[in-house]
Amino acid sequence: MTLLDQLERRFGRYAIPGLMRIIVVFNALVFVLGKANPALPGVLDLTADGLARHEYWRLITFLFIPRTESYLFILLALMFFWQIGETLEQEWGAFRLNLFYFLGMLGTTVAALFFGVSYSNEMLNLSLIFAYAYFRPDVLLLFPPVPMKWLAWFLAAYTAYSFFAGPWAARGAILASLINYLLFFGPEFLAQAHQRQRVAGRRRRFVENSLSEDTPIHRCTVCGQTEQSAPDLEFRVSSRDGEEYCLEHLPRAR
Repeated sequence: MTLLDQLERRFGRYAIPGLMRIIVVFNALVFVLGKANPALPGVLDLTADGLARHEYWRLITFLFIPRTESYLFILLALMFFWQIGETLEQEWGAFRLNLFYFLGMLGTTVAALFFGVSYSNEMLNLSLIFAYAYFRPDVLLLFPPVPMKWLAWFLAAYTAYSFFAGPWAARGAILASLINYLLFFGPEFLAQAHQRQRVAGRRRRFVENSLSEDTPIHRCTVCGQTEQSAPDLEFRVSSRDGEEYCLEHLPRAR
């Protein structure tokens, strides 16, 4: 049983169902109220100065600040994050989505307090986009009309540029703000990198030993299918047990 399984068994009953729906509704409310009072977002945003004045509500209210003043864009953004929340809760369950989101909140707070760099809820939303792209890479966006994985790669490239081009404080803040994504997906990415190394090693051995081309490289642990018996299948290594599976039988991170 993994650590996440143990945490879910012990604390799962405290999870908030439909968390992202609540976040989306409060974003819509703050957008409307902000139109009537433009100073409102500044009172709600997460800043070190504000926390120093004991304005502790900022630890939560920064989540509800939309980063646009356009009616059209806010509508698209709210629909987008509603869909993201529904998908992630379907894939993970309420507890793991809660944990992912609250770890992102914690990381953003650390970025503001210890590194003096406030990304508000932008990095937190970015981590949600990355997580959604992992589960739904081929979903076509409404605007721009491109696959989800393209948007994720573009945002990842921009974040990497900001990381390497910025000062050390900004680098620390980016890492802190994305700690939720690194903790949830880092082990699986490392396992996949290890698997690629193993595959490359197999190929080298095949060449060195002149093995038959009929010898498969990938094999699903559950169904036994290989890249030869089913050329259209994709194979991945599970971070849970290190075994190789086709996508249909790949254990979910639950």
